Amino acid sequence: MMQIGATLPANNIHMFQGRHFSGGFSYRSSLNPSGRECSTKNMMKATTVSAAVSTRQHISNLDKLLGTEVPQVILTEPELAKEDISDHESLDNRGKGLLGGLNLSQIWPENKAAEEMSPRHLNRLRRLLSKNGIEYSPRNSLASRWREYHGSNNWSGLLDPLDENLRREMIRYGEFIQAAYHCFHSDPATSAYEAPSPRHVALPDKSYRVTKNLYATSSVGLPKWVDKLAPGLDWMSQRSSCIGYVAVCDDQREIARMGRRDIVISLRGTATCLEWAENMRDLLVNVPGPKNPSYGQPKVQCGFLSLYKTSGAHVPSLADSVVEEIKRLVELYKGENLSITVTGHSLGAALALLVADDLSTCVKDVPPIAVYSFGGPRVGNRGFAKRLSSQNVKVLRCVNSQDLITRVPGMFVSEELDKKLRESCVANKVLNILDNNMPWAYAHVGTELTVDTKKSPYLKPNADVACCHDLEAYLHLVDGFLASNCPFRANAKRSLAKLVLEQKTNIKKLYTSKAPGLKLNLEREVQLSNCLPSPSQ
Repeated sequence: MMQIGATLPANNIHMFQGRHFSGGFSYRSSLNPSGRECSTKNMMKATTVSAAVSTRQHISNLDKLLGTEVPQVILTEPELAKEDISDHESLDNRGKGLLGGLNLSQIWPENKAAEEMSPRHLNRLRRLLSKNGIEYSPRNSLASRWREYHGSNNWSGLLDPLDENLRREMIRYGEFIQAAYHCFHSDPATSAYEAPSPRHVALPDKSYRVTKNLYATSSVGLPKWVDKLAPGLDWMSQRSSCIGYVAVCDDQREIARMGRRDIVISLRGTATCLEWAENMRDLLVNVPGPKNPSYGQPKVQCGFLSLYKTSGAHVPSLADSVVEEIKRLVELYKGENLSITVTGHSLGAALALLVADDLSTCVKDVPPIAVYSFGGPRVGNRGFAKRLSSQNVKVLRCVNSQDLITRVPGMFVSEELDKKLRESCVANKVLNILDNNMPWAYAHVGTELTVDTKKSPYLKPNADVACCHDLEAYLHLVDGFLASNCPFRANAKRSLAKLVLEQKTNIKKLYTSKAPGLKLNLEREVQLSNCLPSPSQ
């Protein structure tokens, strides 16, 4: 991790260096009680040690006043005298380390020391802000353990600490979602008078090939006069919109690395007015199909189910499109090791669960299904969660603890509190009654990986709601996550260019102030468009 504030400007370092003298003379001190003649070399060593003693004592006193005492820097004079300080460079490094312990950037944020960055740190920042400096985590072979990474054991032992191979896979699937956003925003309009032609998707992984574009249709509409209020933004009120795609791995080397042929279903988040309107329809409705006594009546959010099941004038429903395409691909690659990975962000994360549920029941000899979701809201009740689990659908939810979207819809009760209450027999019975009768009795599904905006050394701890829910911010946090009790990893490899471009007001001032000086054109560095439309669209 960058230690900002751990270095001082060059003009201040002389304060902590010993003075140089050219001749020998008598010098009496506690280190030289006899007052005998000292050579120049001995005098330099003595004054250096004396300066170090004074510096450390002052820092120790300052630590006590500030309540941030660092035990290891409090040394007595005899202890210091035993140290072998051979040259001034060694003392300089020690002095910088001591000052770094004070964390000056937090005590005086505007202090010049907090704004200084070493050449090594500037070079690292340049690499992180440049697409030419993008590094990747190891792309190791998963062939022998692919089922484990696909969730066969609910990712047990892989999340805390986060396995490096799983981190790479999560970021890769997140970039598939970014491609879905880009596909929509590059041409958001869908004709209301004819069937849409195939769309180009700029896949981040060239070993995959898109086989079908997916569309979602809202069951509600807006009057035509609304379009006249905002000419050129008709797509904001259109009922059917491109929401994702299906892709399949076609590269034999990648298939060998992963241990199977992977089929990806990627779904973007909310982008149009009518999609927002469906998000607001938060009453639970019954999932079509028979009721199972083992887990009760499964229910899901009305708006999500509407977007999933509704057909457009010239496009089939998302449900029909995805089931039909997966059936075709499963039959096409019959006899091979296959996997189905459904990935989505925000609204796409909610729809991903409906897709996975549908595929697990509608496709014959269905391959293993896993869902990788980012910033997903609650989708259904406990009955729906148990139904997915009973159908062997594996779900890994990446949740930012500062993201409000992951706590809705439903009552603002955390999963941890709900779990504790259910340990009591009486409370469990009451909660079960509420689950079956309340229209807002939502529950999350699957295994959770929790990241935190506040742990990023680049994002402001008070980043706004949009930043905490942003997909690129999620991928940045996953890239830096080591474990729940560890700081952001110092060797995080994901480029900061897209994050700085999209979330400039939420990036710490130190990095935004240094970026222009690096002479990088961030707009050129970022190849994919924002997850939200630009003002010109």
